[in-house]
Amino acid sequence: MIINFRQIGIAAILTCIFFSCKGPADKGQGKGGPIPVNIAVVKMEVAGFYDYYPANIVALNEVQLRSELNGYITGIFFKEGQQLEKGQKLYEIERSKYIATYNQAEANLEIAKSNYDRTQKDEERYAILDQKEAIARQKMDYATIDNKNAKSQVAAAQANLTRAAIDLNHSIIKAPFKGTIGISPVKLGTYITAGQTVLNTVSSDDPIAVDFVINEKEIPRFMKLKDSKSSLGDSLFSILLPDQSIYPYLGKIEFFDRAVDPLTGTLKIRLQFPNKERLLKAGMSCRLRVYNNTERKVATIPNKAVTEQMGEFFVYTVKNDTARQQKVVLGPIVGGGNIIVYSGLETNQTIVVDGMQKLNDGSPVQIGAPKSTTPKPASN
Repeated sequence: MIINFRQIGIAAILTCIFFSCKGPADKGQGKGGPIPVNIAVVKMEVAGFYDYYPANIVALNEVQLRSELNGYITGIFFKEGQQLEKGQKLYEIERSKYIATYNQAEANLEIAKSNYDRTQKDEERYAILDQKEAIARQKMDYATIDNKNAKSQVAAAQANLTRAAIDLNHSIIKAPFKGTIGISPVKLGTYITAGQTVLNTVSSDDPIAVDFVINEKEIPRFMKLKDSKSSLGDSLFSILLPDQSIYPYLGKIEFFDRAVDPLTGTLKIRLQFPNKERLLKAGMSCRLRVYNNTERKVATIPNKAVTEQMGEFFVYTVKNDTARQQKVVLGPIVGGGNIIVYSGLETNQTIVVDGMQKLNDGSPVQIGAPKSTTPKPASN
């Protein structure tokens, strides 16, 4: 085996040159200096904030219009989307046969009444003759039975007339309450089936309801909110609309559902909101904001001090000029860009609010001027 000592010597020289050039400068670069940061001190404050709940907007009154009669639609007396008054005429079902049935029932009632008058007079005459023993007792009995039958026939004819009148009345579909009517799925000439064909839907608009659910643990709190008589009571409930705008009117609790759902451990609550401009539509989704003016002190820090990693939240605490990453459990945002911390921090701890991007757990830091974490009052 031939060994090339010349090539080995060249390689050794190059290695020495490489490490000698990298030495002191690279060592200093790897160690680095303290990272400049700004800090804040964790304070315990009484903070007002909003709790948010997913909610749905529903009509206080809503009904699907169906007919009790079979027949063809012969009249439509509204514009789709129109505001209705209670009792307003909406649809007409072909009425000729119902008018004929009513007239026949009315005539049958007159016949029954006439027959009853005849049998009643016969009974009275036979009663006089019976007292004088001028007729057989059997004839008197027959007269009494005929009179009772005639009276029953009057009652039956009256019932038939009432039923015919109801059917005739039901041939006109009217608005059951004040509200808005939707798009009509039936048109003129459509044949409808009693109790099955949906003619339209009418729903009330003002006021309107908002439904949401709470955990059973929150029931005592919301019971107190319902009974609240303070000046804050009228500003507890507001709506964040799908476009992130705030609905301009405030709501109040209408009622609690009768029972807690045993499967989910939740209770439905219905709120009532004014809706004069019809901005809220039944079926919309929204977020309900419930103002929480807690009386206990909570830890608050600037929201910008928080970093997120894989769904968990962290802050950097500073002690002895060293940054340490600390996991925290966050609450809602409060006024002034601050956020509540439920756990992970203690009062008077120092945290980093600027410069976190360059930090790692254990990084040395150079501290700037501390910043206050006292939150500004939340806007109502």
